[in-house]
Amino acid sequence: MDNNNTIAGWVLAGGIAALGFSILSGKYFHADKNERPETMGYVIEGVESSDGGKEEVPMSMMLAKADIAAGEAVFKKCVACHTINQGGANGIGPNLWDSLGKPHGHVAGFAYSDALASIEGDWNFDNMNAWLISPRKYAPGTKMTFAGLSKPEDRANVIAYMNAQGSNLPYPEPPAAEEAAAEGEEAVAEAEADAAASEVAQETVEADEAAAAE
Repeated sequence: MDNNNTIAGWVLAGGIAALGFSILSGKYFHADKNERPETMGYVIEGVESSDGGKEEVPMSMMLAKADIAAGEAVFKKCVACHTINQGGANGIGPNLWDSLGKPHGHVAGFAYSDALASIEGDWNFDNMNAWLISPRKYAPGTKMTFAGLSKPEDRANVIAYMNAQGSNLPYPEPPAAEEAAAEGEEAVAEAEADAAASEVAQETVEADEAAAAE
């Protein structure tokens, strides 16, 4: 009897020791590893996520509240390379007087890069906005080394200022508030219709099940 108790005690002690060793080894091998949380981080406003970025406000809406004086201040970043007065000389970049509405390579006597001169169409508000975001992305291979303007407000203001220097094109009409409201109402109506259809389908299924049970 005593021998049986002794053996059982040793078996129990061995099991406890093995369990303790397993726990300690697990903690040791994971001590320097960060556990991945189920929910990753927090959403920070203004920072793009991997599944998509913030949709930018249309330039037509930005121009509706653009400040020409503020655009003149932003344009000071450009004066090292460009003039914008009527009849101004070309510098590192072409003179920008009356640029909007003109072809991409319209300034006579300036040696544009093929990357820019080969782009078809005229400078308009949208493609000027794209150019100011990133000249190298808009025209890969361009000689323009300017990094771009990251703030939509700065781009809208400087475009408004440039437009006031000889171009004077009418601003594009921003999306009407009534149209946006109508689209919202239509979306709500569609959602309500889908919900009603789903409810009718559920009631039909329940009725069929009740009939089958009878």
